[in-house]
Amino acid sequence: MGDQLPQTIRDALQERALEALGHWSALADEPVLLKYRENAVFRITLADGRSAALRLHRPGYHDETSLRSELDLMAALRFGGLDVPSPVPTGNGQNLICLPESRRVPEQYADVVSWVDGAALGQSGTPLSQPAETQADIFFCVGHAMATMHDLADAWALPADFRRPAWDAEGLLGEKPLWGRFWDCPGLSRDEASALSALRDDLRPRLADAQRHGLDYGLIHADLVRENIFLTGDEDRVAFIDFDDAGYGFLLFDLATALLKNRQEPAYPAIENALITGYRSRRGLSDAALECLPLFMVLRSLTYIGWLAERPEIPNAAERLSRYVAESLELARKLDTGA
Repeated sequence: MGDQLPQTIRDALQERALEALGHWSALADEPVLLKYRENAVFRITLADGRSAALRLHRPGYHDETSLRSELDLMAALRFGGLDVPSPVPTGNGQNLICLPESRRVPEQYADVVSWVDGAALGQSGTPLSQPAETQADIFFCVGHAMATMHDLADAWALPADFRRPAWDAEGLLGEKPLWGRFWDCPGLSRDEASALSALRDDLRPRLADAQRHGLDYGLIHADLVRENIFLTGDEDRVAFIDFDDAGYGFLLFDLATALLKNRQEPAYPAIENALITGYRSRRGLSDAALECLPLFMVLRSLTYIGWLAERPEIPNAAERLSRYVAESLELARKLDTGA
């Protein structure tokens, strides 16, 4: 990931990472850049030899209260037995530090979280490598772990100052969606903008109607894509990473996110069935709620349009944007046909 960045950006990130590590006194070795998207994520080595992840948070994306809330949520889930990263405090017990503005970068926050051993389930846009039967087994585990996460979040007594974004009707379809105005963003043709605007108008009453029929709502991960689901080597366990977008939302949003990028897999029907069955093995999920899953697949798909439009520097952004628009409109057309 770091190799694709201009040298000036890599140098600035490395300099910032070393600055941040000065707050974690028991650290050694050079930080290694792993990912640069919302955050810059580095692999580091603690003084006792354990690996950990240093995160430099994207300036302006989340404020201090929201970031501390994310760390609190991860700690609570880890305490409940879910395999997720947990905060690693500085030498003076702080889970989050603020790095002042420098000549290269604005003020930003940094933290260190524990390392999760294993490998990502896969990469978006690349076919899954596991045999079909294994894929079904994996997604059963994902569904069970997802339900466990939702149960733990429901039972958790939130800190008084807890604050995270809401993937509710406003966060998805309001005037300022969390990931951007998908119907009114750079890169869209006039026809695409018109079609997406009409779709937004159509989806708002659909979502309101779905809510009237009762949908579970609570704390969700909100980004359970392949890259954030880790296979740990344990047959009946998976790990979840990257809670950067975690917040309040409809629980179906997590299921839709885990399924969306797998729609082209030959074993998709078995993947979907396994995820739902695994979820239901731990937590109730009514048939009436499941009827809303196609709606949430559309809502999830639309978020990627706004997200990508605000990041034109991403390789092949224009081509990907057109693909996301086509996918969203295709999924929407199927809402009335049940296809």
